[in-house]
Order: sequence, then structure tokens, then C-alpha cells
Amino acid sequence: MHDERRKILVTGWFSFLHGEATAGDVLALRRVAAVLRGAGLAHDVVWSPGFRADGTHFDDIDPAAYTHLVFVCGPAHGPQVEEVHRRFAHCVRIAVGVSVVAPRSPAVTGFHRVLVRDAPGTEPALDLAARAPASAAVPVVGVVLTHGQREYADRRRHAETAAVVTGWLGGKDCARLELETRLDAHDWRLCGTADQLEAVLARLDLVVTDRLHGLVLALRAGVPALAVDPVAGGAKVTAQARACGWPALVGCEELAPGRPATDRLEHWWRWCLADGPGAARRAAAAFRSSAVPDGADALLAALGARPAG
Repeated sequence: MHDERRKILVTGWFSFLHGEATAGDVLALRRVAAVLRGAGLAHDVVWSPGFRADGTHFDDIDPAAYTHLVFVCGPAHGPQVEEVHRRFAHCVRIAVGVSVVAPRSPAVTGFHRVLVRDAPGTEPALDLAARAPASAAVPVVGVVLTHGQREYADRRRHAETAAVVTGWLGGKDCARLELETRLDAHDWRLCGTADQLEAVLARLDLVVTDRLHGLVLALRAGVPALAVDPVAGGAKVTAQARACGWPALVGCEELAPGRPATDRLEHWWRWCLADGPGAARRAAAAFRSSAVPDGADALLAALGARPAG
């Protein structure tokens, strides 16, 4: 029978204003929360206001309301952890899944129990994130934007377009991957060959781009592209979408201030994730079958040469 007077507060580095919320920390928290729920133990979680403005923060907490404090993941080290001990001195304090760097430091000795992940002279334990409950997969989205193309002079809307698109993307539940079509054999952050970039694109669910080749290479890989033309009146992105027969196109005028910018983006986002994969695969198949002609088809005639055979 559970003690109804027990009140548990769960904290970690994700709780500190100047701490850090890593994916591993949050998954470790998910594992601990699942174990507590499975045991019928109610608990509250403290979040950094820098990470979750809508969460419960240390400033919202009355320490006297809690009997137990659980500190999850990360290093049991430093003044922020020591401050937790001082503020919650009346609580039973337990650290779980933590790394112990200095076993005699106040940050470590302040806990009543330390269930270590790794510590000097001990066998390491599995990190809590490894057994965190799985959640629904989110789409992986490549983002290919340009801030150049000065040849379009006063028709350029690249900065404004990128600001709207990235601001909107920041609110989407997706895994964003910033990509660049520029190749560089000397910068490890960039692809050195076209084949390397194509290998990345083929593993995506969607590409959001204001670049012509962001659109073409996505479709070549059979991946839907949400294309945005950053040039007023439409330019090469619009022309290429037409050449490819690709409908998911938004003009920069549709993203102008005062317009419901995200309406068009949301419409094509939904289409790309629902109907787009099939349409992109058909586009890729058409490219491979020469069903869509290109300039190279007319090159020999322009050179006055005859095809071999």
C-alpha cells in the first residue's frame, strides 16, 4: 500500500535555468516517469523556463510540499546540484542514472541514495535513455535554403522568406536537418560529392526548400518537396516546379506580412506527408524513364551531331 503522504518531485539538468536539456536527459526522464507511473506514484517534474515556458519551474515550487526529490541523469556535480540539496534539505533525495566524477563532492554526498550510471571503481549501469518508452515517429525534414541569388536584384525576398519559413518550421513537430547543396571536400559539415548529398536526401521524409536544386534533387530521390519561390513574381523555382509537374509550391507573395502565411505552408505540408511520397516516387520514375525531357535531349541537334548507331 502506497504512502499517500509521499509527494515526489523529479528534477535534473533539464530543470535548471542555466542548465541543459539534452535528448538523452529527456528520454531518461521519460523512463523514470514511466516507472513511477507504473508503481502508482504521482510526481511533478521541474522544467527550465528556457526549455519549456509552459512547464512547472523552480520558482513555482513550494519545497515544503514535497517529501522526496529524484534527480535524473547527467553529472551529479556542481553548484546547481548543491543548491538543490540546500533548498530541499528536508526531502529524501535520490539521484538515479547519474555520472559521479568526484565521489566526495557535496553534490554527491548530499544525496541519500545515488544509483549511479558510472562512477570510479564501480561497474557501469545502462543509461536510462536506452529503455525509455518509444513514442510516435516524427517526420525527418531536410531544410535547403539560400540567402544569395543577387541576380534577382529588387525582386529578391530571400531573407524575408527564410525568416517566415524557419519560424514556421520551428513550431512543427519534426526532426529538422539543415542541408546545403554546395559541395565542399574540405569542410566536414558539408557533402563532398553529389552522391553523398543524394544519400542523405533519400533517407528523408520531406524537403523544405527555396532552391531549384533542393526541389529537383528531392524529387530525384523520390522524396516530396515543399518548394517556396523567394523571388517576387516567381523565378526559377516556380519554373522548375512547372517543368516537373510538381504542385507543392508557395510564392513569396503568399508569405507577405499581413497574410496568413502558414495557411499555404500547412496545406502543402499535409499534402507532402500524405500524398506527396507517391507523387515524388512517380516523378523520380518519370525522370529515369526520360518521360520528362531536358536540354540534353536537344544538345546533339544544337551541335549538329548525329546520335551514334
